Amino acid sequence: QVELVESGGGLVQAGGSLRLSCAASGDIRTIATMGWYRQTPGNRRELVASITRGGTTNYTDSVKGRFTISRDNDRSTVDLQMNSLKPEDTAAYYCNSITWGLRNYWGQGTQVTVSA
Repeated sequence: QVELVESGGGLVQAGGSLRLSCAASGDIRTIATMGWYRQTPGNRRELVASITRGGTTNYTDSVKGRFTISRDNDRSTVDLQMNSLKPEDTAAYYCNSITWGLRNYWGQGTQVTVSA
């Protein structure tokens, strides 16, 4: 079992920055990939960025060059630095972990609101 707790959401003006953090606990040695997803009302959850235990990253096209995902394997944390935020980045952001056995775990979510 893995537990994920997010922090760092909030309200920011367009062009501003926010940093999301996620701390994992429990069976952290089973975690292979960690990432961030986001969801707006009426839409499905979409991948924002992910990072493997070895540091390989993947970003959705709309955030490339603006967001940076990082991971500390020793502390079992994953952060998402979000720069040049746009109103369309407004969403609930969820931390995700995938274990070596391909089991998904989710955090409770944190709201990011970007005003125009």
